Amino acid sequence: MRDGCRTTSFFHRRKVVRCARCVPPFVAVSRGIPARPSDADRTVGTTWSDAPCPVLVADRDGGLVRMNGAARTLLPGAVDGEPLDQRVPSWLSDAHRRVSQGLYSPADAPLAGSIEDRFYAAHPTPGADGDVVWWLVEETDRRTAQALDDAQGRSRILTEVSSTLLSTLNVGRCMETAAAMAAEHLAEAAVLVAPSQGRRYPLTHAERGGRVSHVTRRIDVAAVPGLNEALQGFPPVPARWINPDDLPDWVVPDGFAGPVGSVIVTPLPGHGVPAGALILLRSSTEQAFTEGEEVFARLFAARAGAALSAARLYSEQTRITETLMQELLPPTLTSVHGVDFAGGYRAAKEQDRVGGDFYDVHPAAHPSQETLVVLGDVAGKGLDAAVLTGKIRNTLHALLPLADDHERLLNLLNGALLTSRHTRFATLVLASVSRRGGKVHLRLTSAGHLPPLIVRNDGTVEEVATRGTLVGALPTVAATTVRTVLAPGETCLLFTDGITEARGGPLGDDLFGDHRLRRALSPCAGMPAEAVVERVQMLASEWVGAGRHDDMAAVAINAPRTGRLTVVDGQVGRQAGRRNG
Repeated sequence: MRDGCRTTSFFHRRKVVRCARCVPPFVAVSRGIPARPSDADRTVGTTWSDAPCPVLVADRDGGLVRMNGAARTLLPGAVDGEPLDQRVPSWLSDAHRRVSQGLYSPADAPLAGSIEDRFYAAHPTPGADGDVVWWLVEETDRRTAQALDDAQGRSRILTEVSSTLLSTLNVGRCMETAAAMAAEHLAEAAVLVAPSQGRRYPLTHAERGGRVSHVTRRIDVAAVPGLNEALQGFPPVPARWINPDDLPDWVVPDGFAGPVGSVIVTPLPGHGVPAGALILLRSSTEQAFTEGEEVFARLFAARAGAALSAARLYSEQTRITETLMQELLPPTLTSVHGVDFAGGYRAAKEQDRVGGDFYDVHPAAHPSQETLVVLGDVAGKGLDAAVLTGKIRNTLHALLPLADDHERLLNLLNGALLTSRHTRFATLVLASVSRRGGKVHLRLTSAGHLPPLIVRNDGTVEEVATRGTLVGALPTVAATTVRTVLAPGETCLLFTDGITEARGGPLGDDLFGDHRLRRALSPCAGMPAEAVVERVQMLASEWVGAGRHDDMAAVAINAPRTGRLTVVDGQVGRQAGRRNG
């Protein structure tokens, strides 16, 4: 220890720390100064010249008066009496001018800067005669350690930002989280401006330690300097160019403490297009944003923009998928022109909503015309098969005017499939349905598909003898059309092989088979169409259990009874309807 200076770090091969704060009290109050000590204070000059840190004295006019040995080593070639600004960096000469003119207060920001490749903190000791003693304390190591600590802290923040924001694919939640984290780590308040929706902009306001609010409103983006450019993806304007007094009211959150003192406006880069803009606010009582903080804000915005862009992309893809899925999902069936229809579908995988099996009912424009029912099975399962089912369904819909001739309709569909890029084939069964009086007339045609089954009122299950070749494999389709009639209460069932080929049972490897399906249908005599489909699907699902299975689809066409239900002696029956005359 020398003259009260404690040593803890190295400076020019000597251990020194905070020597400026250990200036001997008598230096400032002596009748002389190190440059011109009085005879009574000759010892002061010796003590001052031996200070381990650079010390220099400048007069009120900015002239260099005297330096110690450490200062001469730091500033080689400096001569007493020459102007200070010719030998020292501008930050030190400017600091001396402020101190000499009484414009500096210890409460102001520390006086520090670089000399050569080292960093120094400058501590002034004004003298009574206007001269100022400058004690230069090297802080390179401390500053380097602080910079490293700051960099590690910012790296941790960026890692947290990425992991937190990428953990959600909800756009609204992502905006709220990004704004809240920006207010927590970068500023006192943050405003996230999303791309416009028409003439309105989604805004998310967040305050440090406060609430997060979301609103969509009309705003003038030109009222905030740099915001319009940021929303277009252009680089941000420097924070010092933005006058906080010019900010519109919508930028500042309601609970913001004090007037705004510093503002950053930075873009949120996305995947090819901007994801929005981020506005950061600090009050006038806080330190203004530094250049380093502006750079960090841009790094934060890059990660937030990537997360927002990913969330929007996922949301858009989900919306598109849902829109397309609605066209692929089996329709809900009801009664059409006095005929009851019911359908059921179960995909091969529980998570899949569509697959290779499909059905459609195309209602006739008039009760006297035929309603077309289509049930088909595309080779394969999952989304790839569903794409082809969508094409088949759309093609058949376009060919409806030709539905009076099933074989011609199937050949036109076959030609369309053969000229497409798909290599899959399909089997179909067509049913043209019309009601005449109380009976339902059917024209049934199979194209490589399992023949339909008819449940008569006495419980008999009949197979319709229609046969044909599959679609999408051969140059032409050959098929036979069979006509039949359903009496009131009778049902015709169209189904796919996913039901009859379902493997399960006690041993887990037995087929459900045609005979079990017939046995399941026999008690369905007189049942509504919905009940028939539900029973078939329930029994097939029970047979499979938790095992693997193919897509399953079934459509029931039912000739409804015309009477109303009555209960006589506990027995359910139907009473013929009567006209009120």
